[in-house]
This record gives sequence, C-alpha cells and structure tokens, in this order.
Amino acid sequence: MTPTVYFVIPCYNEEEALPETVRQLTAKIESMRAQGLANENSRMLLVDDGSKDRTWQLVTQLNQDNPYVEGVKLAHNRGHQNALLCGLMTAMERCDCAISLDADLQDDVDALDEFVKKYLEGCDVVYGVRNKRDTDTWFKRTTAEGFYKVMKLLGVDVVFNHADYRLMSRRALEGLSEYKEVNLFLRGMVPLIGYRSDYVYYDRHQRVAGESKYPLKKMIALAIDGISSFSVKPLKLISNFGILVSVLSVFGLLYALVSYFAGWAVSGWTAIVCSIWLLGGLQMLCLGVVGGYIGKIYSEVKARPRYRVEEYLRKEETK
Repeated sequence: MTPTVYFVIPCYNEEEALPETVRQLTAKIESMRAQGLANENSRMLLVDDGSKDRTWQLVTQLNQDNPYVEGVKLAHNRGHQNALLCGLMTAMERCDCAISLDADLQDDVDALDEFVKKYLEGCDVVYGVRNKRDTDTWFKRTTAEGFYKVMKLLGVDVVFNHADYRLMSRRALEGLSEYKEVNLFLRGMVPLIGYRSDYVYYDRHQRVAGESKYPLKKMIALAIDGISSFSVKPLKLISNFGILVSVLSVFGLLYALVSYFAGWAVSGWTAIVCSIWLLGGLQMLCLGVVGGYIGKIYSEVKARPRYRVEEYLRKEETK
C-alpha cells in the first residue's frame, strides 16, 4: 500500500526561503508519487512559529495555489522544538509517516526517497545523519561534535551528527504523544520510543536564502536543555566533587596542625585568599547547576501548554 507521507517544516521568519523550499518539495512529492513512494494525499505541513515577517501570508497563498501545502499558525513564538512537535502531532492523524526537515533546505531533499524506502521495509524511525561537517565553521563543527560526545558520556541516548531530520511512522508518533514534558529535546526523546530504526546518511547543504535561526546563544540553550532533561549526572558529579573537597580539607587541616606544632607556619595570606575565591566560585557553579534542575521542575510542575494553534489550513483528502 502506498503511504501518505507528510513533510513537517517549522518556519520562523522564512519568507525568503519558502518559495524555493515549496517548489523543490512539490517536485519531490510528485516524483515520489510516480515511484509509488507516496500517494495523492501526501502533503507538506508548514508550521509558522510566530514569525514577524510575511511567512504566514506566504503560507496562506501557497495553500491556495499549491495542492500539497497545508499550514499551521501558532498563536505566538514557542521555539523550534515546540513548533516541530506541533507539526508532528497535527500530521499524526492524517499520515502513515511524517518526515521533519528544516525550511532552509539544508537537509538534502534527495535523501527523502531513502527515508520512505526504509519505512516500507518496516522501520518506524529513520534518522538522517550527516556524512561530514565540511560546511560548518571550525568552531561550530568542534562544539557540535563535542556536544554529542558529552551527551553520550552523560548517558543520553542520542544519534551522533543527527539533528531533527527524521522519519517517524504513525505508531512512533503516537508513542511520542505520550511524552508530556514541557522542556523538549526531541533528539533525546525519539530514541526512547523504541521500535525498529535505521539511518540515512546525507550531505548538508548551504541555506537557500535568509539567515540561520539558530545562533550560538540558542545552540547553547538547546545543549543545556538536552543535558538537564535527560541526565542527572551533573548532580552526581557535584556530590562526588563535594566528597573530594571534604577529603582534601581533612588532609589540609592535618597539614596545618602539623605545621603549627612543628613551627613551620608562615604567613599564608595569598593561599587563603586564593582558596576562598576558588571554593566560592565552585560553590556558585554548583548552585547554578542545581538551580537549573529546580527551574526545570518548576516548568514541568506548572504544565503549561507547549503551544497553541491559532489557525490551521488543511487540504481535503482524496477518497
């Protein structure tokens, strides 16, 4: 049976990129239909994450002119992960599988055929994995690869060099819908669902237009969310560090007593000041880590809606 495939595309201020994105994905859907990889009800779902430019006006026009374009407008900006989740949950009831990708076409659309072929072979989740990072700057490449290694070290099950370019079957989407946390890190959540999975390797391209919506500040925030949402090892490290400092303090006290009674004691103003500053800074760092986890608990306990849909432009299905 030919599947209904949905392309889920979060959009934030993407008016420059959308026309070319829709053009290429329209051609891809028609190509997949010709190969029997997608049926006539397959769509691309554009999720406007509270854009400040003409993105939603473009989505509305494209919905009228293009038989494959559907649109969802969020009531306000909720961030990439929430917008992506909204798109996936919206598509869940209307598709056999959904593929999430970026609006800037950095994710290679030529790899989409392989995603669906692996789905037809029985995979519920197919991860898009970058072959290399030649298009990244040295700083971005180093920090990104370091992030994945740190996540693995902390015990978080993430796929190396995989962002949010992935296919999920309806069954996998239903599994994802059962995860209710407010602090989203989909790269860590999806592997927890289980089911059969596979990989598609691709080369990442340059943006077709516009500027990156993930500056360094947002990348760091996403990394912190990922670590604090899926690992408590930083808290354990703080406990271990506290034990280590306590043991060293005992040795320091013994040394001070021996020095005093042996007459070795000398003026130690510099050492005292340095130790106070060092321990004070480490205490502030540890309190910051603990505070970060408490902030996560605060957000989860309030359980506010992760997003709110203002408008949904859909196409009627072909019977």
